[in-house]
Amino acid sequence: MLSNVLIVGGGLAAQRAAETLRARDHRGPIRIVCAEPCAPYDRPPLSKELTATGFRPPSWYAENEVELLLGRRAAGLDLAGRRVITDDGSLSYDSLIVATGAHPRRLPGLAGRPNVFELRSVADAVALRSVLVPGARLAIVGAGFVGQEVAATARGLGVDVTLIEAADVPLAHVLGPRLGGWFAELHRAEGVRVELGAGVETALPAVAGAPVRSLVLADGRSLEVDAVLVAIGVVPETRWLAGTPLAGGVVVDAGARTVVPHVLAGGDVVRGCEHWEPAARLGAAAARSILGLPVAPAPPESFWSDQYGLRIHLVGSAVGADAIEFDGAGRSFAAALHRRGALVGALLVDRPRELPVWRRRLADALSQPERNAA
Repeated sequence: MLSNVLIVGGGLAAQRAAETLRARDHRGPIRIVCAEPCAPYDRPPLSKELTATGFRPPSWYAENEVELLLGRRAAGLDLAGRRVITDDGSLSYDSLIVATGAHPRRLPGLAGRPNVFELRSVADAVALRSVLVPGARLAIVGAGFVGQEVAATARGLGVDVTLIEAADVPLAHVLGPRLGGWFAELHRAEGVRVELGAGVETALPAVAGAPVRSLVLADGRSLEVDAVLVAIGVVPETRWLAGTPLAGGVVVDAGARTVVPHVLAGGDVVRGCEHWEPAARLGAAAARSILGLPVAPAPPESFWSDQYGLRIHLVGSAVGADAIEFDGAGRSFAAALHRRGALVGALLVDRPRELPVWRRRLADALSQPERNAA
């Protein structure tokens, strides 16, 4: 009997899983359940370009016999019966890949206002893009990479942008104060007003359907706005997994296997997996595990950001780094990140050709456990 693979979610991990299954000669049914009404698409362009690009043309799904179930949302999981409960029925599986991604964190006082936006779907991007006209006043709450990328895109459209961050520098928990400070200065040089160490008052008057015209910062200052983007991070979409061992957070091994037999996972729904490359790797790994194939060791993680014409890469991790070594300056440099003398990561600004070199250097450094454990 041919194995019936059900993939819940329409992002990168789901797409890579389906592609790998077919490329490795899986001939059983493959179904992808997408809550959105469109086929799987690439999400990084949502913040970088306020657009979206489909992974494959519609013909690919027909030619590869991958059934797309669009506009159907997972509502529950029956492990005993191996069924996913949907908003309009249920679907059986022999192997299940959980790839439902994440949903944006919200600020209670701002949620639901007509000019307050989040950015997680193509519909979100279209709605936000419609208000980014020259001279419009956009406040972005949260200076992570999504907030910064939208700030850069909006400035290119002639929008008056204010970037609001509760920490002392952007990306403080990811890059530390020195490199985080560089990002703040990059945006200031491009005309963005950057407010650091600034919370936002969310106890706003509850006027149904009324737009937000003024934001109050923690120090009492008022900021007049036409639109607000809340970009304060995401939460893995596990609400439909209530009552299962996965409800408290999805954790996987190198083969994308969860603690539940016949259930695998990939993408943002997995704890600690919030970037493009890990999502692609885990999607493929899930497929290989289903087929009983070996999974290659994970390379050093990396992700990229596009801002003001600069390609920015982070390979490895800056967390816990106690020394930074710079090659270059200004808007073109490589910052090698060390912890206790060992290379743990690198931030590359406008150095895309150097990425393979730093990948190798980091892989070599991480292959020396006796040194890294010192």
